[in-house]
Formats: sequence, structure tokens, C-alpha cells
Amino acid sequence: MTFTDLNLHPAVLAGLPSQLHTPTRIQALAIPVVLAQRDLLALAQTGSGKTLAFGLPLLQQVNPKSPNIQAVVLVPTRELAVQVSGALQQVATGIGIRIQTLCGGVDQAQQLSELERQPQFLVATPGRLLDLLTQQLIGLDAVRHLVLDEADRLLEMGFWPDIQRLLTHIPTERQTLLFAATLPAALDSLAMDCLKDPLRKEAHASNSVVEAIEERLYLVNKGSKAQALLALLKQHSWPQVLVFISTRDAADSLCKKLRKAGVTVASLHGEKDQALREQTLEDFKAHNIQVLVATDLLARGIHVEALPVVINM
Repeated sequence: MTFTDLNLHPAVLAGLPSQLHTPTRIQALAIPVVLAQRDLLALAQTGSGKTLAFGLPLLQQVNPKSPNIQAVVLVPTRELAVQVSGALQQVATGIGIRIQTLCGGVDQAQQLSELERQPQFLVATPGRLLDLLTQQLIGLDAVRHLVLDEADRLLEMGFWPDIQRLLTHIPTERQTLLFAATLPAALDSLAMDCLKDPLRKEAHASNSVVEAIEERLYLVNKGSKAQALLALLKQHSWPQVLVFISTRDAADSLCKKLRKAGVTVASLHGEKDQALREQTLEDFKAHNIQVLVATDLLARGIHVEALPVVINM
């Protein structure tokens, strides 16, 4: 199967990166459902191509001649909002659709200025979008498509009350798509409140993302984790290492210890402003930083190709 077999418009296909020919499993399952304007509950792992699974068919259904916001994608973090927007931007530009990102950590006045461009497609974190709605600075009356991306993380991070409030500002006659990596019982129940007669698609079994991953477990005393990490770095000489840790303070503390040992390292967490976080991630991708220490909450907003090792502390 190729993307041309999925009834996508040639103008949409023209915006795809040249190396993309074959859809992933979740894309092959979800795109026909979205084009049929059915509600969808989709389960697939992070990195399986979910953004294009909902983004391509939605962009095809958005009217570029309308000045109104017609599609909204809600995501849990700023990083993921930027990532989703970036993944869809090339396709959107080619068919005359304007995408805007709305998230915290970015100057609100700047975002309001960008809204004057009259975007038709919005990628937002719930808190910032709700702030603008409360201030009556944005309207969602014309929205016909709503996506809850990483819905399990939206629930885990406590965004569901905000989402329920946002739903009161969006027409009930809409298409709703819910994408998640896992489906805890609480999310399954809440999903039924916002989905109408949804189709359910799962792509876990055939997802090839994790096929080549080797997992190892090291039993280390809590106070010895930094020393154990340093020993691993010395033993393996990895060019890039992504370390996940639970809190901002723990991330900064680990960075100090690694830096003292001569490791090029940087931290990535919610207390750093958006511009610095983006620059840090770019430095890591460019191999200017060997070790990137990130908090767990940012895990799904990080996209680095061919990463050799990930360590959970």
C-alpha cells in the first residue's frame, strides 16, 4: 500500500517529504476513517506516525478560503505542539492552509498578532487555548474537527477538566479523534463522553518502532545513579544519550555532576523558557551535546532520529 491508495488529494500528497511512500500501520488504518468523517479512537505507540494519520486527512477537509478556525489539535506539551505543527506545515503551505501553534511559555501578545493571519488549523495546549477563550480573544464556533493527541498524557497531566470546558466552546456537530499510546480505564470512560459512535483502531501489534531495541536493567542504589551513569558513558562512548529523570531539580543536579566529570550535557524541563528549550534540543540533534537530561513530562515532545541509547533514571 502507498499513500496514493488512501484517497488523499494529489495536492496533499505533493506536500509529503520525498522519502515517504508507504504509510505506517496507524496511518493506513486511520486515514480512511478520518476521511469518512467518523469519530475515531486510535491506539498506537509514540513515533508510529500518528500526526500524519490525522493531519493529512484533516488538512484535506479544511477549506483554505475560509478565515475561520476549522480544526483544533490539543496536545499536552509545548514541545509536542511545535512538533505537530512542524510535521504538517509543508503539506499545509502547499494547499494554502495556515497553521498556528498556541501554547504557554510564549508571549501571548505575539500569538494574538499571529491570529490576525486567520489560521484555519490550530495546534494548542489546553491551558493557553482556554485562557484566550476566557478572555474572548479567540472563537471556535466554526470548528468541525477536534483531535485529542496523546490523550493518555492529557489525562495523566490533569488537563481533562480544561478539555471539558473547551468542549463547551466547540460545536457538538463535529468530528472528534482521540489518539493515545495507552487506554487506562479512566480515559476509556471519558472518551465515550466526547466521541460519537467511534470506530476503534489499534496498531500496537504491527508497529515496528521497537523491534530493534535492546533493553537492559541495572539495579543501582539511589545515591549511586550518577556514578553508574558516568561508568556507562565511559564504557560505551555513546555519541548521544537521552536521559529521562523525574523532576527538574534532579535533572539540574545530575547535569552538574556530569559537567564536573567533563561530559557535555544540558537539561530540558518545563522551567526553562521555550526558546532555550528549542535551542537545547537543536544542539543535541547537532551532536553539540552528548547527554540530554529531560524530565519525564517532556518525553513525548522529543523527536531525535537514530538515537543510540535512552536511559531512564
